[in-house]
Amino acid sequence: MGEFDCYKPALAMIGLQFIYAGFALFTRVALVQGMSPRVFVVYRQVIATLIMAPIACFRRRRNSGRISLGIRSFSLIFVTSLIGVTANQNAYFEGLYLASSTAASAMVNLIPAITFVMAAILGMEKVNIRSFRSSAKIIGTAVCVGGAISMALLKGPKLLNMELLPSKSIFGAGGDNWLLGCLSLFGSSCFWSFWVIMQVPVTACVPDHIYSSTWMLFLAMIQSAIFALLIENGPEAWYLHSVEEFGCCLYAGIGSAVTFFVQTWCISQRGPLFSAMFNPLCTVITTIIASVFLQEELYTGSLLGAFAVIIGLYVVLWGKAEDLKEIKQEAVPKLQHDQEKMGQVLINESSEKKNSKVDLEEPLLS
Repeated sequence: MGEFDCYKPALAMIGLQFIYAGFALFTRVALVQGMSPRVFVVYRQVIATLIMAPIACFRRRRNSGRISLGIRSFSLIFVTSLIGVTANQNAYFEGLYLASSTAASAMVNLIPAITFVMAAILGMEKVNIRSFRSSAKIIGTAVCVGGAISMALLKGPKLLNMELLPSKSIFGAGGDNWLLGCLSLFGSSCFWSFWVIMQVPVTACVPDHIYSSTWMLFLAMIQSAIFALLIENGPEAWYLHSVEEFGCCLYAGIGSAVTFFVQTWCISQRGPLFSAMFNPLCTVITTIIASVFLQEELYTGSLLGAFAVIIGLYVVLWGKAEDLKEIKQEAVPKLQHDQEKMGQVLINESSEKKNSKVDLEEPLLS
């Protein structure tokens, strides 16, 4: 059973990639049918909050110790939900609407590289230019960004032709929709990287992942609703016109509740960059299904750029893995030294007890 526990984070992340692929595919269908991306974000947050809130209340009643949010904890969760959830999802679904499911799933692979840059700026990642591992992470980051730029600018000939003129976009129907979509997806990756970084202080203040995730979803629901009310004109945008739109909102809400908790748990178990190594699996799943079944437009340059992003991702993760090996190797001699020191202390205590026992057993007078 202990060996299976080691594989739980990996199995959980593989399952998440299938859920993320479903996000990109099903949401694309709902948006193409005419649903507003901002309204979709609100409905998704409402459903996710309604699912997570009863679970969080039940756990709070079951636990003897009550969990209360202080000003610092609430501020951290509020900022994390504003940037890492509200801004992230609005930018993601706007980019998904303007570009494609394949581009959306490929851009997600930028998250590890952007997370590395943010962590290095904040001092959470050590960067040594003379070290080959640090150089690999820097080169991998550059390759990821270069691949993302090539996806946006060097599209090349279309492998599959399908023209969709967005009418529900915040940018309007004119201009280069693909470029705007890729820029929105790039912004979404930056916001999501911020969310990953913020999990460290949030988890330190609120160790209960369900409780913190519920608060994030609740605050993001309010923030997304305010943003949608300011952008959308009239109540028509809030109507669900088909069963497919309702099903997509339901799937996205349930999946959001599940992914928030599982993602937070995996980060707490294996670290921020561990969860990112499975992102290319989502790209593969989404590309195959979108190209075969949805007949989505696919460009040659975009496909090559996606491969470059994936290659850069694994270069960054290789450098991170080597860092973890070095940390473990440095920890082993220290642990052995501590064990030897503790063993010597126990031997000394045992010999002292033995000598005192012998002294007591010997007669005072011969």
